[in-house]
Amino acid sequence: MSDQIKFIVDNLNKEPFRKNYNLITFDSLEPMQLLQVLNDVLAEIDPKQVVDIREEMPEQTAKRMLSLLGILKYRPPGNATDMSTFRQGLVIGSKPVIYPVLHWLLQRTNELKKRAYLARFLIKLEVPSEFLQDETVADTNKQYEELMEAFKTLHKECEQLKTSGFSTAEIRRDISAMEEEKDQLVKRVERLKKRVETVQNHQRMLKIARQLRVEKEREEFLAQQKQEQKNQLFHAVQRLQRVQNQLKSMRHAAADAKPESLMKRLEEEIKFNSYMVTEKFPKELENKKKELHFLQKVVSEPAMGHSDLLELESKINEINAQVNQLIEKKMMRNEPIEGKLSLYRQQASIISRKKEAKAEELQEAKEKLASLEREASVKTNQTRELDGAEVLKGDEFKRYVSKLRSKSTVFKKKHQIIAEFKAEFGLLQRTEELLKQRHENVQHQLQTIEEKKGISGYSYTQEELERVSALKSEVDEMKGRTLGDMSEMVKKLNSLVSEKKSALAPVIKELRQLRQKCQEVRGLREECLQEESKYHYTNCMIKNLEVQLRRATDEMKAYVSSDQQEKRKAVREQYTKNIAEQENLGKKLREKQKAIRESHGPNMKQAKMWRDFEQLMECKKQCFLKQQSQTSIGQVIQEGGEDRLIL
Repeated sequence: MSDQIKFIVDNLNKEPFRKNYNLITFDSLEPMQLLQVLNDVLAEIDPKQVVDIREEMPEQTAKRMLSLLGILKYRPPGNATDMSTFRQGLVIGSKPVIYPVLHWLLQRTNELKKRAYLARFLIKLEVPSEFLQDETVADTNKQYEELMEAFKTLHKECEQLKTSGFSTAEIRRDISAMEEEKDQLVKRVERLKKRVETVQNHQRMLKIARQLRVEKEREEFLAQQKQEQKNQLFHAVQRLQRVQNQLKSMRHAAADAKPESLMKRLEEEIKFNSYMVTEKFPKELENKKKELHFLQKVVSEPAMGHSDLLELESKINEINAQVNQLIEKKMMRNEPIEGKLSLYRQQASIISRKKEAKAEELQEAKEKLASLEREASVKTNQTRELDGAEVLKGDEFKRYVSKLRSKSTVFKKKHQIIAEFKAEFGLLQRTEELLKQRHENVQHQLQTIEEKKGISGYSYTQEELERVSALKSEVDEMKGRTLGDMSEMVKKLNSLVSEKKSALAPVIKELRQLRQKCQEVRGLREECLQEESKYHYTNCMIKNLEVQLRRATDEMKAYVSSDQQEKRKAVREQYTKNIAEQENLGKKLREKQKAIRESHGPNMKQAKMWRDFEQLMECKKQCFLKQQSQTSIGQVIQEGGEDRLIL
């Protein structure tokens, strides 16, 4: 604790606080003074917190400080009960609460300043959803979110520029390095000039070299244009092929279509759509309405507690028990008319379920067919782009379609058989449940009879003996069959292995030769790639050196030129000008900072005097109003600067 107080006192005595505390004076501060110190530290982090807490209610002070500490992500130690203690300690200015907060704030002041600044713009204002239904409010909220995102990007760019900015020393170093490079290039140019001057007709050769460079640049530009035009032509040919293929497919479809098939297809679609509109969709809509009504009813009811839930569960259990009793009574009666009606009802429900299932299957099949057609069109386009050939044409496509139709009919038949099996399985499962219940009843009656006769467990023992004997006979048969099957399987496997070995022997020889060739080709390909990379790297280095030489020549011409405008274009002149401007700007800013520091103390003193004057005038006003509101006892007369009371 003493180290913590020492750290707080040391930081409060430094800039910008300058409190001049020691350990004794700081520890002897009153709660109100300690809260003022905390408020001063918060005001240094966020300038909006500059408040005299004597003029503010304690609850408002605590609320303001807690909100800012929440924005700064301060986590007081302890659990929820300690949180309430923390709030109370902040209101009364408790030292065990204030000291850790001050220690945490003074440790990371610069980081918290940045966080408080960003919180002013990045804390999102939550708008209720019912207000967002208004278009004006929704548009304003959208603009607000877009501005927030723009602020994030701009702040990131600003931070990057601050961290990666160049100083004047770095600029000077760059200028000196460029001057050295320039001198080296000038020397190289002079040496080359001396070499060229000894050659005959060097001026003519330089002119021809210049023309050659211009023609090479033009040739590169024309080659680039040619490649772009080739790409455009290739894409245009592809589009033309796609359109032609679509036209052919549409013509084939129109040629194969017959009026009878079209009418039949339309009738099937009309029947399906009428079923969906008249039967399926109304049922689904009715179910959705019931579900919505139930949910609205649940929402309109008051909130349920644990006791209400237990009561509902007990009612549900009672109703389930009653339903089970009624089902048992119905089964015990076993009325034939009711059984027939239940059978008919069950068959009708099965048929309706099958109809709904078929409708759903048809809808899914249509959606699947549409998706497959889209995929097929995409795959055909990709195939045409790769090799430029059509997939299927004419008779081949017709044969393929006939195969698909035959397979689809077989699939429909198999699917229908599966659906019938499922329906029969449902009936048999229900029958099995009923028979199991009856068997349990019979077993219960048999056990009661055996207990009465004194031979309980006889039927169970008899059944177990029969089951064990049947299992023994089955196991013996399985053993015999298994041994014979295993011996035959081993013979077949041995024969297959020998056949495969003899068939694969020539293939393995060819594969070895091909592997050797593949390794040679791979080595040659790697050597080719290495040589190509070296060639491209050498070309790039030559181009970079030409560009640097051109830049150095232009810089030398601009620097040596007698024309002032050309001289101003030189990089050295521009950097010199920028350095002078930055130095003048820094000098002006330092003078402005000095003036602000000199006038800061008197200005703060004058502002404090003005606030005291306002408080004094307010006090006089209150006294005057209070005097006017009281019942007058006498009359006050002012004469010669004196007040006299006459009763």
